[in-house]
Amino acid sequence: MENHTDEAARLRREAGAYIQRLRLDRNLTQLELAIEVGVGYYTVVSQVETGQASVPSYQLKRWAQALGVDRRLFARKLLKCYNPYMSMELFGKHGKT
Repeated sequence: MENHTDEAARLRREAGAYIQRLRLDRNLTQLELAIEVGVGYYTVVSQVETGQASVPSYQLKRWAQALGVDRRLFARKLLKCYNPYMSMELFGKHGKT
């Protein structure tokens, strides 16, 4: 049985893989994305993509724009991964993301 810590880590990795797919679809390097979202260091993007860090909520719009996706769908997907309990309360167990 997976514990809460393992599940949280798995969900952060899922969010990171999603962001990495979006970045690669736009043919951006980690450094290019970092510059577009205003973090300046590619290591921030690397940490997000590997699940070691999350996109700060105040930067969601900027990341969504840089990745070419609807900001609400992007926020909803990340909420599902970063805070699944809140996501379930807001959108139900099978809320579309």
